[in-house]
Amino acid sequence: MKTLDPSVARVLKRLHYPMEVMLTCVRWYVAYPLSLRHLEEMMAERGIAVDHSTVHRWAIKLLPVLEKAFRRCRRTH
Repeated sequence: MKTLDPSVARVLKRLHYPMEVMLTCVRWYVAYPLSLRHLEEMMAERGIAVDHSTVHRWAIKLLPVLEKAFRRCRRTH
């Protein structure tokens, strides 16, 4: 498994949900035409209680950092 970019790890460290949950929600939000409330329902079906506003905050915090990390990674290849 690849290690996380240090800037991404710093942002995730301050948040209180498991990293896999946060990254899954943000990925689904960006990749598919889902509303935040749909993501809240999908997580509830999986036994994970997360509010739609929390997913929105994750997206706001994580997307700029992830985009920067991905751009940096693309340049090295």
